[in-house]
Amino acid sequence: MGSPNGLDANGLKRMANRIRMHVIEMTSEAGSGHPGGSMSSAELFAVLYFNVMRHDPKDPDWPERDKFVLSKGHVAPGLYAALAEAGYFPVDELLTLRKMGSRLQGHPAKGKLPGIEVSTGSLGQGLSMSCGLALAAKLDKKDTRIFCLVGDGELQEGQNWEALMLAAHYKLNNLTVFVDRNRLQIMGCTEETLSIDPLAAKLKAFGLKVISTDGHNVKKIMAACRKVSLTAPTAIILNTVKGKGVSFMENNIDFHGRSCKPDEKEKAMRELGGAQ
Repeated sequence: MGSPNGLDANGLKRMANRIRMHVIEMTSEAGSGHPGGSMSSAELFAVLYFNVMRHDPKDPDWPERDKFVLSKGHVAPGLYAALAEAGYFPVDELLTLRKMGSRLQGHPAKGKLPGIEVSTGSLGQGLSMSCGLALAAKLDKKDTRIFCLVGDGELQEGQNWEALMLAAHYKLNNLTVFVDRNRLQIMGCTEETLSIDPLAAKLKAFGLKVISTDGHNVKKIMAACRKVSLTAPTAIILNTVKGKGVSFMENNIDFHGRSCKPDEKEKAMRELGGAQ
């Protein structure tokens, strides 16, 4: 079993755009949510779920599956869109985001929705859980791969660096950490809030193989995934734009945690090519 459809580069570009349209529709319907970071991660969600990861939407608990952990849990809309498009649950259910009784919580909740490996939302903890999953797989002698997405602002949390030390110590070569390097967090620019640069050098110093690439180029993301280390954990820095795909949302901190107003939604969907 592999990733559903095994999309090529053109298919992945279209899927990333579909994910963005879902994010706009979901968060607008809910009147809340975090569209900016969801949109900066759209290409990664597309590449992982439709090209790289081994998983089976018809059997979410398939023992041999690869596992994805969304440490920056507030960008759940992007993950939910990818899961729905992959077939884990009906696409129509996306519009129930953040509503009473919905399975689509504001942050991923294991047990609520198929395809969610761990509950996340408390920033800084997803990477530690990913290390646990990766270490367990090695102890069980399984070739399961663990993929974790962290935010760049999230790396200001010290727990991440403890986790990275552990990953390097146990040579967790089955762990790939993606950093959504969009340079914006809820308080503003990451480098003005609390600088994490030189990021690549720090990650390398902690014992990881480090790859830096264009986080909006699906071919480059796929190439980076093929270059992961065989002997150590790998960190892939994805250089991205918050709110990517919609002109007035790009690099606009206002859309870190705010949905579009009706007129903004219409404009956003037009720019993304969605019907109104």
